[in-house]
Amino acid sequence: MPNSTNKTTSFTYIRNLTCSDCGKEYASDAINTYCPDCQAPLLANYDLAQLRQILKPAQIAARPRGMWRWHELLPVQRQSNCVTLGEGDSALLKLPHFSQRFGIPNLLLKDESNNPSGSFKARGISAAISKAKELGVTKVIIPATGYAGQTLAVYAARAGMQCCIFAPKTSPAAALEESRLAGAEIVLVDGLISEAAGLAGEKARAEGWFDLSTFKEPYRLEGKKIIGYELAEALNWTLPDVIIYPTGGGAGLVGLWKAFDELEALGWLKTTKRPRLVAVQAKGCAPIVKAARNHASFCDFWTNGRTIASGLCAPKSFADQLILRDLYESQGTAVAVSDEAILSTQRLLSEADGIFPSLEGAATLAALIKLIQQKWIQPAEQVVLFNTGAGLKDIAAAFAACPAWTPG
Repeated sequence: MPNSTNKTTSFTYIRNLTCSDCGKEYASDAINTYCPDCQAPLLANYDLAQLRQILKPAQIAARPRGMWRWHELLPVQRQSNCVTLGEGDSALLKLPHFSQRFGIPNLLLKDESNNPSGSFKARGISAAISKAKELGVTKVIIPATGYAGQTLAVYAARAGMQCCIFAPKTSPAAALEESRLAGAEIVLVDGLISEAAGLAGEKARAEGWFDLSTFKEPYRLEGKKIIGYELAEALNWTLPDVIIYPTGGGAGLVGLWKAFDELEALGWLKTTKRPRLVAVQAKGCAPIVKAARNHASFCDFWTNGRTIASGLCAPKSFADQLILRDLYESQGTAVAVSDEAILSTQRLLSEADGIFPSLEGAATLAALIKLIQQKWIQPAEQVVLFNTGAGLKDIAAAFAACPAWTPG
């Protein structure tokens, strides 16, 4: 436990892990995955009461840019164990032409495309690989449809670890090739991410690989939550009215809500008002949307999921109960959009404001248009969209799905 001197004396103030369901505690200095009793994700806890006394936003603002300037609120004990490629501090951009066209002047976009590997996945993978390195892990495995696998490959290479990726055969070719170039072993699977996850889990158990699947280890969420810290800082420690987030595994959405909880405990927010969260999925694979429509506490497995946005093709998140809990607590909603709408808004944003978003990022704009038309979002509200990756990686997938499509 960090001591209570007048200065910050530890690189991290992590205390322990707790099961998100039963609350059972687990040590943060031992290898843990998820609660074996509840089959539920573990969440990292920090000594926020002490940090409230000794750490101020100005100290963090004065540090070199990047995710790790928030290191007291990340899980790694020693700076030497941080595996970083410069992730974090992505731009928060105005969309003047798109805003004018749809009559919503207070529209912002958090653009994650400039992260290493061109994806917000760099944040979570950096935190997870760093902690894995600290705990002595030497080989990591993941089921992935694109960005997550490719990102793990480059961070594992940086850490000197072996990497194995189980990927559906329909995964974007560019992501698979980048993974191979980084030295990862690729196993192609007939079926969806769920089939890939099952096979990856079997190999992990049989051969001693550490599984970095979303929410099946505790620390990818910690890297993702820093997006929430950056957003609050950029808005002068206030929060927007609405956040629209593309949701597959759901770590980004859950991470945002966790960040807001921690910021409130730290006393850094100037407001107690929380944003309404919007989970965006594709019509061809929308388990969260279906569950939210029925105000269910968990999702049914979505069979035969199909969408051009590979990051949204998650038939059932391991953390579905956390995602739905955060949606309900925020008085938010879940929206499904068609592949045609995703392609259309991807081109529209490129033409309007010069940003070429990933297909998953474009889905948030399609959802925004739908919510404006439904009057769920009012013109005066401040709305933040999340573009989770670079659109250039999606060109091959887009052409395959819609040969008439041309980039904006």
